[in-house]
Amino acid sequence: MLRTHTNGELNKKDVEKEVKLCGWVHSSRDHGGIIFIDLRDRYGKTQIVFDPKHDKKLHKKAETLRREDVVCVSGKVRMRRKGMENPKLKTGEIEVLIDSLDVLNKSDVPPIEINDRHIPNEDLRLKYRYIDLRRPDMQKNIITRHKIAQIVRNYFNDLDFVEIETPILAKSTPEGARDYLVPSRVHLGNFFALPQSPQLYKQILMVAGFDRYYQIVKCLRDEDLRADRQPEFTQIDVEMAFIDEEDIYRIVEEMLKKIWKKILKIDIKTPFPRITYKEALSRFGTDRPDTRFGLELIELNDIVKDSGFKILEDVVKKGGTVKCINVKNSEFSRKEIDEFIDYVQRFGAKGLSWMKMTKKGLESSIVKFFNEKSLKKIISKTNAREGDLILIVGDHLHYVVNQALSNLRLMIGKKMKLIDKDKFNFIWVVDFPLLEFDEDEARHVAVHHPFTSPKKKDIKLLEKHPEKVRAVAYDVVLNGTELGGGSIRIHNPELQEKVFSAIGLTKEEAHEKFGFLLEAFKYGAPPHGGIAFGMDRLSALITGNSSIREVIAFPKTKNAESLMVKSPSEVSKKQLKELHIKFDFVKKRKKIDKSVFDKIKDLLDKNSIEYEHLTHDAVYTSEEAAKKRNTKLRQGAKALIFKNDKDYIMTVNSADKEVDIEKLKKATCAKEIRLATPEEVKEVTGLNVGAIPPFGNVFGMMVYTGNSLSKVQVIAFNAGTHTDSIKMKFADYKKIVKPNIVDLAK
Repeated sequence: MLRTHTNGELNKKDVEKEVKLCGWVHSSRDHGGIIFIDLRDRYGKTQIVFDPKHDKKLHKKAETLRREDVVCVSGKVRMRRKGMENPKLKTGEIEVLIDSLDVLNKSDVPPIEINDRHIPNEDLRLKYRYIDLRRPDMQKNIITRHKIAQIVRNYFNDLDFVEIETPILAKSTPEGARDYLVPSRVHLGNFFALPQSPQLYKQILMVAGFDRYYQIVKCLRDEDLRADRQPEFTQIDVEMAFIDEEDIYRIVEEMLKKIWKKILKIDIKTPFPRITYKEALSRFGTDRPDTRFGLELIELNDIVKDSGFKILEDVVKKGGTVKCINVKNSEFSRKEIDEFIDYVQRFGAKGLSWMKMTKKGLESSIVKFFNEKSLKKIISKTNAREGDLILIVGDHLHYVVNQALSNLRLMIGKKMKLIDKDKFNFIWVVDFPLLEFDEDEARHVAVHHPFTSPKKKDIKLLEKHPEKVRAVAYDVVLNGTELGGGSIRIHNPELQEKVFSAIGLTKEEAHEKFGFLLEAFKYGAPPHGGIAFGMDRLSALITGNSSIREVIAFPKTKNAESLMVKSPSEVSKKQLKELHIKFDFVKKRKKIDKSVFDKIKDLLDKNSIEYEHLTHDAVYTSEEAAKKRNTKLRQGAKALIFKNDKDYIMTVNSADKEVDIEKLKKATCAKEIRLATPEEVKEVTGLNVGAIPPFGNVFGMMVYTGNSLSKVQVIAFNAGTHTDSIKMKFADYKKIVKPNIVDLAK
């Protein structure tokens, strides 16, 4: 071994020991000619000392060390001088006086900092993930994930479960998301699919007699991404035979109890509360409710149907829903309420009505439309008291009302600091509907998957009232996040065929897609059921992260790209030929020159500027851009190129303002000035009109920024393409571009 100890284990008991350490140079300090270096590895940091009085040549060599150089040193452990201890470090009482230094590798200046004080933007972190993973927070996340996996394996092994691997090259089956397909070189025109889950295989294992199976398994789905999704993700997958749902609840609760106890030293209470799917939607507007705070939804249909307020009366008459939340002791301003209105419209709501409870009763601009009897009923049903704010949404689509209010509830909960971040509220959501009607396909589809068992009492409803059938299905939810979901499976071939028929599958189609499973069921399938947990979500919640990318070593971006290895990527014509794929069949996407975009990112990163990179569908107007970015029109930094007597200049104005040519002439002292043609814009920037970022300095131009934009705290703009935008603080933009701020608006 090159080292005798790690950088996180030495303490005062090791004083006078000769030790050998390896690691990265984290920081270097020269105090009166003595060099102190913090040497880092994943276990911690140790202070090492180079003293010219002890070894002059060695001290000279240490002067050449830079951050992230990899070194091996040996020396003697000694106590730090009194008053110089560092209580934040496990090794903070000691230091090592160095006798020898071996530089194992030199490092260039890292493109990102190896500390947790300044976190660079995510694209840069993912591009240099091998450096980002050196950060203490990231190493803690990955190690915590490892510990969770160990606890899970030990737990199930002790319960006599068998860990069994299932295939990665599988058959394409309808499981709700798009499959990743793998062309077969051997079988011309045929494809494997990467598994969305091991669902069919684990059911086959139950038929095979392995009555207790588990696996920590990779699953792959070609779906749109967000913070809690990745194209490849990890599941804790469990299946058992000869059980009912109560066995699942008990085993899962005990597993989570062990994880929380060993990782966080917290005793979670079991059994978890259970609420039905119907109750969850009624009270919280979602089937994954955060129960750490109130603000529950209250239905007002019975009250508003005869209230005199025609808009809401019509909603109820057309079979819609009207619900509200009562924000107790609200101090929100009219401006903030207007923001709430904008917010619910993102989720399909046409608007938001509100009433404020005062000493005189309910007050707002809509109160006059209600009869007195209805207002009293609203006060009673919402338990309104002076200072309360009642927020109402109505729509003929039930899911719009639930979606709008459930998200508004969370937003207000965060704003009012009603959510205890140290609290872990686990619940079971049960009695999901078995089927739901898909308007696009004009048929019923499975809510979970078509192998979910209906409740015995509801089987008789399958043929005539499939929408009323409840499933023996269950989700475990933590603080508003679905941790896992599962069901008791159908093991009877006749019942399975009935469910297939209810979702519009003929016998022939069912056998084509799931023939091997149906065939297996003929040979004595036991009753069985299971559950799958999102390992990534579980790890993110335990480590306090909102994005699962923080707990995955090498995640993809929101566009399903790996910036580090630059994948997906093109393959050779030879490879395509071997797979019998003709390139003519593939619509080749036009490559976008992102050199300007990269220049801007490099400029911001170099100056340690915080910004957000947004990717979206192509936008060609300021209005489209604001909608895609979820920003106000006035936040758009609209860049235009003008030609004056001598040269090209750039104006940057708020997107809701037009440039006044006369004011621009005056500001630039130009006799003549005109808007550059698209051809001229292309010539001087290499970009199309509308994609130009407000960084005239990148193109060697003077920049004139309208003073209306300077009043906006955060700006957004197209950054070299119509599909990439950047959001950043105006103050930072001003620091980087150094524009002339003048009055430009008409």
